Amino acid sequence: MRTSRYPPLWTLAYSRLTRRARSSSLRRPKLRRPSAARRCQVYLNNYPPVQWGYPCWQLATSKQCSVPQHQDCQPSPRELVPNTSNMSSEVEYDCIVIGAGVQGSFTAYQLAKRNKKTLLLEQFVLPHTRGSSHGQTRIIRKAYEQDFYTQMMDECYKLWSQLEREAGVTLYRQTGLLVMGPEHSDSYLLYKNTMERNNVPMVILTPENFSQHIPNVIPAEGDGALVDINAGVLYADRALKTVQGQFQKLGGVIRDKEKVTDITPGPVVTVSTSAGVYRAKSLVITAGPWANKLLSHIGLQLPLEVQKINVCYWKEKVPGTYDVNKRFPCFLLTEGEESDRHIYGLPSNEYPGLVKICYHIGGKTDPDHRDKQTDRSDIGILQRFVARCFPGLIPEPAVVESCMYTLTPDSHFVLDYHPAYSNIVFGAGFSGHGFKFGPIIGKLLCELSLGEVPSYDLSPFRIRRFQGNTKSAL
Repeated sequence: MRTSRYPPLWTLAYSRLTRRARSSSLRRPKLRRPSAARRCQVYLNNYPPVQWGYPCWQLATSKQCSVPQHQDCQPSPRELVPNTSNMSSEVEYDCIVIGAGVQGSFTAYQLAKRNKKTLLLEQFVLPHTRGSSHGQTRIIRKAYEQDFYTQMMDECYKLWSQLEREAGVTLYRQTGLLVMGPEHSDSYLLYKNTMERNNVPMVILTPENFSQHIPNVIPAEGDGALVDINAGVLYADRALKTVQGQFQKLGGVIRDKEKVTDITPGPVVTVSTSAGVYRAKSLVITAGPWANKLLSHIGLQLPLEVQKINVCYWKEKVPGTYDVNKRFPCFLLTEGEESDRHIYGLPSNEYPGLVKICYHIGGKTDPDHRDKQTDRSDIGILQRFVARCFPGLIPEPAVVESCMYTLTPDSHFVLDYHPAYSNIVFGAGFSGHGFKFGPIIGKLLCELSLGEVPSYDLSPFRIRRFQGNTKSAL
């Protein structure tokens, strides 16, 4: 993506020639893109030189600009293609973070806040829809079955709010979260009891008052219902762009379209990419579905399963029935008639008149070939659920998108050091519920990479819990 305020040089030359063709009533000549030197000269003749951000095309294709008048011009950070033989090998960072999804971006941001020289690498051009951090919305909540997640979210809300203030943008909207499930089931009671133990603000709904608070939803007979009052919607794409922007403002460097090809451990870690070679005192791997592919370079494999999730949007029969502006909440069904797996949803927001409702599991896939996985069995489950529970929706998905989950056997995160290299840290297996934790995960991975005692007990997230499921080639 170009960052310069000036138009590409070849478009300038093109527009001049087409104006001449129109004025002379001659047939427009067939144009060739000018040479790099000519593009620089055209630009020089039309705009005064500047010291920084000069869009010199020569700099993007060679070590030095050949136009004599360009002695003082400098490349903008996004336009310069790094020279692997000179620039990248000379730069040593305090830390390299691989993977610019939500977890990696927040880790890099936290490191930069600690005045650490940090490089954030991403294999795709940013922004992209190839991983697990894209899309406009995510649920944020304290409602969990485990105390440690609920307690971590307490600080996480504060960190999201802090980022909003720093950047001057809105990233969160309070809607509440409706939690439903068989009233006496283990799963529903775990949610309820955990919230009560941790004093999470909530409202218990009864069959008598349910429809007054949550219209146009029909719970199953025997279902309990409660509302996590402070839960809501995170604006995911905006959040990711914001944290990456703040990271860059702090002096951080982002290199996208650079796929990691090798990692060499040591006191100084060497990371080779498709465009350069970089060295750092520490390395953090937050590669989402590609975690095991990267960990294989350092002799480690985790019990991770990548799944493709169908993200379904359902059309309202009457526009506005389940709209976020009418304070319709997010929701989570712990289990139901259709399945013992979670079903979750968000109010109509990103697509007007469409409600996002998804099944919290998918089909196994290869992240490099996810489109080959075409399993849609979950959609039948969702259709039956929508027809039973949401009478104001057409029980046929209007839009189906996709994303990927990276699951651990227990659906808990992985936050740990490499067993042989203490300066290599990784975060993985966020199991479809990690986005909201981005700020706190970034803080924890930053602490681990700096050799500090982490702010929270990480025993639920250590790789030793897998025992025989962890493979090492060391």
